Amino acid sequence: MAKLLDKQRYKCAMGAMQTVQAIDRAIPVLHSGPGCAQKLSDSIGSSGYFSPNIFPCTSINEKDVVFGGMEKLHSTIENALKVIDADLYIVLTGCIPEIVGDDTEEVVSEFADSEKPVLFASTAGFKGNNYIGHELVIDAIIDQYLEKSEDRQKGLVNIWADVPYQDLFWLGNIRELEKLLKELGLTPNTIFGYQRGIDNVNKIPNAEFNLLVSPWVSVGNMKKMEKKLGIPYLHYPTLPIGAFETSKFLREVGKFAGVEKNKVEAIINEQEKYYYYLIERYADMFLETRVMAKQFSVVADAQYTLGITKFLVNDLGLVPAKQFVADDTPKQFRKQIREEFENLNYGIKAEVSFETDGYKIHNEIKAHDYHGYPLILGSYYEKEVTEKMFGHYLNIFWPVQDKVVLDDFYVGYTGGIRLIEDIYSVAAQRWN
Repeated sequence: MAKLLDKQRYKCAMGAMQTVQAIDRAIPVLHSGPGCAQKLSDSIGSSGYFSPNIFPCTSINEKDVVFGGMEKLHSTIENALKVIDADLYIVLTGCIPEIVGDDTEEVVSEFADSEKPVLFASTAGFKGNNYIGHELVIDAIIDQYLEKSEDRQKGLVNIWADVPYQDLFWLGNIRELEKLLKELGLTPNTIFGYQRGIDNVNKIPNAEFNLLVSPWVSVGNMKKMEKKLGIPYLHYPTLPIGAFETSKFLREVGKFAGVEKNKVEAIINEQEKYYYYLIERYADMFLETRVMAKQFSVVADAQYTLGITKFLVNDLGLVPAKQFVADDTPKQFRKQIREEFENLNYGIKAEVSFETDGYKIHNEIKAHDYHGYPLILGSYYEKEVTEKMFGHYLNIFWPVQDKVVLDDFYVGYTGGIRLIEDIYSVAAQRWN
């Protein structure tokens, strides 16, 4: 039975055009109706090398629905190769051409001998949301472009995290993950962001292993690379924010990579000393503030709801109210993610709801007694309900309308400090 969905926090699968955008000098070619790119793009730094407003697009119409749009798609790809200076072209399909049965794979195969690679991903909206679309783009790169290599580079590690642009802090987070691996003496390889383009894509088969930092997004991609390319993977399900989780992360990565234990512990010791020095400087404020309740709720995707919940409990000693995962997590992953919410310090367990309907989420938040002014971290949708409860609100998830993020991040020791600064800067506005 159809139902209304209020305040959803994701886009359709063709939103994966932002995944393509995040690969330096890669261009999405859209086989869709006019306006899809404009509707799916937003203002969180999604222009970059090539703006969504001028993506090559077939702009199919009623005639193409009747007679098919394959000729128009061929012409669009052909002309994109002529006039756009890119290193990688990925065709993304919308709902209409898939419903009428256009064979996108056949058209793309005609460009197999092009100077630049042309791939395709079936990203019709009915395939799922843009988290699924992200996985479909990575699958396309694995299936249609990458080949197995026997030449493995010692210490080379492919890093995969959450969805670019959908994650407000994606660029800064992945750069910080790179820095953490470099501390261990490893060589990180990522394909998203500044100067991470086709050359880095080509390095993927040479890695010793894949590192996935995500509760569920791209687990299927890792399994596919293990099967096709022979690359083992380490799945770390929690975004490491703050000292407790980041130290745990470094130990697990170090162990998997065969890094000497003494070296790992020396790195952790040095990082934790400075982290706790900064915490101690404001310890009285954290302990004595009365303007913010100790209870909190996070409304975000699985990555941020889990990562921030662990951070606020394990590092700051706050108490979790109900937490909300709003990314439509596939059911096969929910049990494992729920267990992570029950694996907190001090024997604390957090109740979690996998809910995509903003109306229901807000009703549950309003019905809960936070024993004071609550702390709510979520999307811009949570601002109004938090203000009505005289609570403290921080926008950490899409959609974002009250901040601009260029390369800020919440990952790691430094990221944890930045999150503390953001939270208590909001609280500080009530002190006077």
